[in-house]
Amino acid sequence: MKKMSWKVISLIAIVVVALGAYSIAFADTIVKPTATLSGVVAADGLVKVGAYVSEGQVLVQVKTVAGLMPAARANGTGKVTEVYVQAGQNLTSGQAVAAISVGR
Repeated sequence: MKKMSWKVISLIAIVVVALGAYSIAFADTIVKPTATLSGVVAADGLVKVGAYVSEGQVLVQVKTVAGLMPAARANGTGKVTEVYVQAGQNLTSGQAVAAISVGR
């Protein structure tokens, strides 16, 4: 069996490190926006799994005396992977409403 030269081993090591750094740098991050208002979740304007959202977009609205009000907005641009609330549910301020996969 032939021995590998140090040049080949060094090249392989550099490629492995570069691929690892690339995968970390461009990995998706999951963000979980939280509600800023409490109330009953309205079916109108409730984000759905699979939807693409942009930062600042309304994800959930709640019913108030003054009408529908935005209770949570997207804090990143990406794809909604989970929705933790449903229409008719009581939502409390600070509660996570969805999960968004945000690519870099």
